[in-house]
Amino acid sequence: MSNRLDHLVVAAASLEQGVAWCEATLGVTPGPGGVHATMGTHNRLLRIATEAFPDAYLEIIAIDPAAPAPGRPRWFGLDEPALRERVAQHPRLVTAVVRTPLVEMHRWGLINVGLHPGEPIAFERASPAGPLAWRLLVRDDGTLLLRGALPPLIEWKSERHPATAMAPSGLALQSLRLAGIPKRAQDVLKLRGIEVGTDADGPALTATFATPRGEVSLTSDD
Repeated sequence: MSNRLDHLVVAAASLEQGVAWCEATLGVTPGPGGVHATMGTHNRLLRIATEAFPDAYLEIIAIDPAAPAPGRPRWFGLDEPALRERVAQHPRLVTAVVRTPLVEMHRWGLINVGLHPGEPIAFERASPAGPLAWRLLVRDDGTLLLRGALPPLIEWKSERHPATAMAPSGLALQSLRLAGIPKRAQDVLKLRGIEVGTDADGPALTATFATPRGEVSLTSDD
């Protein structure tokens, strides 16, 4: 069974910074998102789906200054000093979340090849089109593995996927490359439509889009 891209994650110092970056870099304004009370974060979203990446979207996420600090490290490494220093300069592509209907099976598969992707945590939030519910693998320390190249795994539990209610954004994801994933982990994940390499040189993630400004590539090293 193959798994496919669910969404790309761009970390920002604030949503205001993230929106300004999106408009300047990609030529579009992100749509509405929501809040994650468990993690003390909030986001803005925009659809990037293509035939190769159906129902894919881009998430711009930041620590919510109005939320109390969670009793644990936040997801996607948002509490790491090095990342906070980097996103203070401008938002960064940090990881690609992959959708699976069998999150536990793939979790144990990764553990068996020496990678510990975290525990499945249940989340839910309201949206204008109805409630959303999902489970995501999050490590206790909140970190991302393999410089963000190893994708966090998500299993949607709500009746619909959030991208189905998103308006066209003017963005289309043309390609995605993840670098530095060991072959045994690739065999577990069976990623569809994503170029995957074992070589850890260069950016861990590279995503290329068709945008109103022409072709734009984002990398985790930008």
